[in-house]
Amino acid sequence: MRALHTAATGMMAQELNVQVISNNIANMRTTGYKRQRAEFQDLLYEHVRRVGTQTSDQGNILPAGIELGSGVKTVGTPRLMTQGSLAQTGKDYDVAVRGEGLFKILLPDGRTAYSRDGSFELDAQGRLVTAQGNVVQPGITIPPNSTSVTINAQGQVSATQPGTTTPTVVGQIELALFINKAGLQGIGDNLYLETPASGAPQNGTPGSDGFGNLQQGNLEQANVEAVSEISDLIAAQRAYEMNAKVISAADQMLSATSNLMR
Repeated sequence: MRALHTAATGMMAQELNVQVISNNIANMRTTGYKRQRAEFQDLLYEHVRRVGTQTSDQGNILPAGIELGSGVKTVGTPRLMTQGSLAQTGKDYDVAVRGEGLFKILLPDGRTAYSRDGSFELDAQGRLVTAQGNVVQPGITIPPNSTSVTINAQGQVSATQPGTTTPTVVGQIELALFINKAGLQGIGDNLYLETPASGAPQNGTPGSDGFGNLQQGNLEQANVEAVSEISDLIAAQRAYEMNAKVISAADQMLSATSNLMR
């Protein structure tokens, strides 16, 4: 029966939906994480009686046809790139973006990745790096023995040397914008890569036209809302159960038909 296949597509779709929701919940405390949402579309239809066809020599038109659907398919799991709340940490090298823009990160293979995770550290050479040791672009080196480091809202990095109270600008943090942020490819480690769907990056300084500003001593939290995710999880579970009941009902109907033929 067609209902068996149709309901099976519904169960597979809801299984994927639960997987997406579970990943969101697992990353509720991941810095800069952007939640995903499963999106679905109906499959092709079999037109038993096509709507709009002529039904008589007098030109009568069929006002409603008979269309039998074949189920559902998953078309995407786009990220919702909305702003997450900022949490104060007080750490000099923690930086949050308030507004639009992503940090630029140099990968070991030479590619440039992008991130909203501003939990930076210093490596052995004094360079500003991510938790995995990838260098923040453009490269910024903090002089040794600096007594304090300041990152202002426009991304200027200043360091104060021993014996002086006047800070010196040692670098400039840049941000990147994309026409389609949801088109970025996630590769783990809070990093994204440019794709043909995202468009080319537009680089600029924080606080300039279209770019957000930076908040030193803060980190952006995940934009996952626990209540929303749990309600979506319950809805997905109920949809899965209803599709399972359709399969059970179709099986009982097939069994009844089979018994009649004995």
